[in-house]
Amino acid sequence: MRAVLQRVTRGAVHVDGAVHAAIGRGLVILLGVEAVDTDAVVAAAVKKIAGLRIFDDDAGRMNRSNEDVGGEYLVVSQFTLCADLSRGKRPSFDPAMKPPESERLYLAFTEQLGAATGRPVKTGRFGASMTVEIHNDGPATFVIGIGCSPTA
Repeated sequence: MRAVLQRVTRGAVHVDGAVHAAIGRGLVILLGVEAVDTDAVVAAAVKKIAGLRIFDDDAGRMNRSNEDVGGEYLVVSQFTLCADLSRGKRPSFDPAMKPPESERLYLAFTEQLGAATGRPVKTGRFGASMTVEIHNDGPATFVIGIGCSPTA
């Protein structure tokens, strides 16, 4: 599982030209589910991300979690994070898990993140062509790989 976390002042997902989901201050998480991922990988990713202290405290140090600052979550499925770019110029998406199992794990991630943090989790529309609006705060971007395949 690969995740790109972006600390944002606001974020939104547009589908077919209309806002599907939007958040204010918080985290936009782009989530790629790999073919090797399991429910245990989802649980490990949620454990890692929940409570991650990547927001500034009063001294300007990253010492507060999204929950500490009252932040929101927007999780967007992004299979392209699982691309294998090791050969040639064209990405291979073989490492990405295929639907419907990838959708099940994506939804499990969002549900477990909400349960672990006590915060609502908004989502993109799985499988849709989306425009993702990210107003990166900092900028602060973090990449997490849990149980990742070695070819990516």
